[in-house]
Amino acid sequence: MQDIIIEKPYQFVPPHRGNFLPWLILKLGIVPWYLRKVEGVCSHQLHGVDHLRESMRQGHGVLLAPNHCRYADPLVMAFLAAEAKVPMFAMASWHLFEQNRLQRWALRIVGAFSVYREGLDRMSLDTAVDILSNPKRPLVVFPEGTVFRTNDQLQPLLDGVAFMARTAAKRRAKDGGTGKVVIHPVAIKYVFHGDLDKAIDSTLDALEKRLAWTQLKESSTLHRINRITLAMLSLKEIEYLGAAQQGTIEERQQRLIDHLLCPLEQEWLGKTTVDTIVPRIKALRMKIVPELTTGELDERERERRWSHLSRIYLSQQIASYPPKYLNSPTTDTRILETVERLEEDLTDRAGIHGPLEVIIEVDEAIEVPTERSPRGEEDPLMKRLRERLSCMLDRLAKEANTVH
Repeated sequence: MQDIIIEKPYQFVPPHRGNFLPWLILKLGIVPWYLRKVEGVCSHQLHGVDHLRESMRQGHGVLLAPNHCRYADPLVMAFLAAEAKVPMFAMASWHLFEQNRLQRWALRIVGAFSVYREGLDRMSLDTAVDILSNPKRPLVVFPEGTVFRTNDQLQPLLDGVAFMARTAAKRRAKDGGTGKVVIHPVAIKYVFHGDLDKAIDSTLDALEKRLAWTQLKESSTLHRINRITLAMLSLKEIEYLGAAQQGTIEERQQRLIDHLLCPLEQEWLGKTTVDTIVPRIKALRMKIVPELTTGELDERERERRWSHLSRIYLSQQIASYPPKYLNSPTTDTRILETVERLEEDLTDRAGIHGPLEVIIEVDEAIEVPTERSPRGEEDPLMKRLRERLSCMLDRLAKEANTVH
């Protein structure tokens, strides 16, 4: 399990607000170098930058809402910042600031500030609203909330984006200014341009060896991937349900996820839910984690809570494999994503598989209203954002991918 829960009290990490150091980092080419070396991203395209420039020219508070499919996503936004000639602020999960001092310093310097996803973070919310209310830079927020490595499939969006944008719009209206608060959907699309078999063959060999299998190089790449994916699901079914299950992959995934989460929801929330995976996980973590970080729990209760968090983490891993994502015709990029996800789930780390090209497209502005969303209905603002992002990603997938 990756180190995404920090077992100590949360402390808000503010952003560095100066402009000189962010511009220096962009000028020195550190971000492109890092992306090539660590993420395999070797080239980029930018579209729709004028939409961002126009919103900034009009003095609007700008929230950039990109999809989130790779760990490289926050860094590739630097290409947009350089082209638009405007540094950016960004909301980032607190655990990223707690990995080491250098990473914490680097995140702050480029404008990132922390958000505590396991509880109410008033400081982070106030910082975001202040940035949007007194616009000097755009604010980047990833509304999916987590990385799934499914570039062509948008995950459900979290409503916190609409809440902070509306709060800032109300503040701007109250202050009597002429500017508005707007959201620009941003589609991030990665395309693999290398030799797929050469890039992933050794990784598949290692994964099959880890499962104690005889290597099946004579089998097709898709067959090998499907075998490994099915084996991982079956192993977890045996561990938690006692035996590999029957039914479609989708049915089996949902059955195992519910087996993992429903007892926890009943204990911690007093009820089970039928929500999508990310809100279910968020609700449980908000109940389990806060007391875990105080250091006041006895060892037995501490271990019990970590066991619960392990189940939650596993449920998210299971949900990260859309059953039809590799249906024919599929693409080299989708295949690569799936292999990287398998490698990460089995080893906690995915290798570098390049070269990747990233396409970043900024859509037209969505004006943020000041009135509340209707109760009991999907937030119209989030619906528009979801529809715009989905449409952009669908089009980019058809235009950019090579059919496999």
